[in-house]
Amino acid sequence: MKASFATRRDFLKTTALAAASLPFLGALSSCARAADPGRKLGFALVGLGSLSTNQIAPALQKTNFCKLAGIVTGTPAKAQSWQAQYHLSDKNIYTYDTMEQMADNPDIDIVYVVTPNALHAEHTLKAAKAGKHVLCEKPMEVSVEKCQQMIDACKKAGRQLAIGYRLHFEPNNLECVRLAREKVFGSLKLIQADFGFRIGDPNQWRLNRALAGGGPLMDVGIYALQATRYISGEEPVSVSAITTVTDPAKFKEVEESIAWQMKFPGGALASCTSTYNFYGLNRYQAFAENGWFELAPAYYYDGIQGRRSDGRSIRFPAIDQFAAQMDNFAECVLNSQPTKVPGEEGLRDVKIMMAIYEAARTGKTVNL
Repeated sequence: MKASFATRRDFLKTTALAAASLPFLGALSSCARAADPGRKLGFALVGLGSLSTNQIAPALQKTNFCKLAGIVTGTPAKAQSWQAQYHLSDKNIYTYDTMEQMADNPDIDIVYVVTPNALHAEHTLKAAKAGKHVLCEKPMEVSVEKCQQMIDACKKAGRQLAIGYRLHFEPNNLECVRLAREKVFGSLKLIQADFGFRIGDPNQWRLNRALAGGGPLMDVGIYALQATRYISGEEPVSVSAITTVTDPAKFKEVEESIAWQMKFPGGALASCTSTYNFYGLNRYQAFAENGWFELAPAYYYDGIQGRRSDGRSIRFPAIDQFAAQMDNFAECVLNSQPTKVPGEEGLRDVKIMMAIYEAARTGKTVNL
C-alpha cells in the first residue's frame, strides 16, 4: 500500500516558491481550487502549553487563511493572559468542560487539539459534536480504537479531520521524497531514521503512560517512522524491536530508548532509533542502488538541511511549518477538498507503533 504524501506537482510548486521567498500557501496546498482571499477561518487552540504558546499561536499570525479566534484551557491565568495578548472576545474563551458550546459560535471554524496524547480523542469528539473541523497534533491517539473513534465522529459530523504532520509541507523533506520517487539514485535499499533527546523533568506527562501512551516512540520516534513511510512511499509489512531502560526510577512507565526494524514490500529495509536519554539523534539517510541522500537535522522547526552522495546539498529556505499546515487545512476546508494528512494517516502510524511495542514486548517479528 502506498503512503500518501506530496505529488511531483506539490514538490515543484513548493520548491519554486520557497526559493523565491514568496508566500508559500498556494504551493503547499493539496487542494485544487484557490480559496476565497477574503475569508479567514477562525482557529481555537485546545491546550495552551509550550507548543501552542511558542509555535502555533505565533504561526497563526503569519497565515493567509487563518486567524486565532478562541482558546480552550483549564487554567484561568492562561486564559486571561492569552485573551489580553491576542485580543480575544470573552465568548471565545472555553474550558475543557464547555467546549461543546462552540456549536453556537460562528467565529470558530477549526479546533486545533494540542493536549496530551491520550486526551486527543476526547477533545476531537467534543469539537466534532460542536460541528467544527479538527486539526489534531500527532500522535493521533494512544490506541487504534480511539483513532477510529475520532475518524468516525468527524465523518458523522460532516467535518474534516487532519493530523499535524508539518513535515509534509517542509521543502527539504519534499525534495527527499522527490529523490526517492524519481529514483535519482536508483531503487531504495535501506533507510536509517533516528530522533531523540535527553528528557528533563521526571514528573512531566510524557513519562506518564496513561497520558503519553508510551515513551520516545510516541513522542519523537513517530517522526522517524513517518520518514521511512514517506521516503519509501510504502507501508511496512513487518516489524521487530527492542527497548532499553538504564534509569528505572525515571522510566518506570515508558521506554527510555527503542530501536526497531521494518521491511517494506518493495524490498527496502528501515532501521530506526528513538530515545529520551541522549542528544544528537535528528536525521535520516536513504541508501539506494547508486547513491544516497540525507537530512541532518531532519525534523526541527527550522535549520533542516541535507546532502547527497553526488556532492550536492539539500537546502531550501526555511518556512514556518505550522503556518503552512494550518493554511493548507484552512484552504482545503474552504474548498471542500480533502486534506493530504487525514485521520487515516494518523491511524496508520498508531497501528504500526502498536506493532512495534508488541514486537519489543514479545521479542518476535510482528507482521502487519
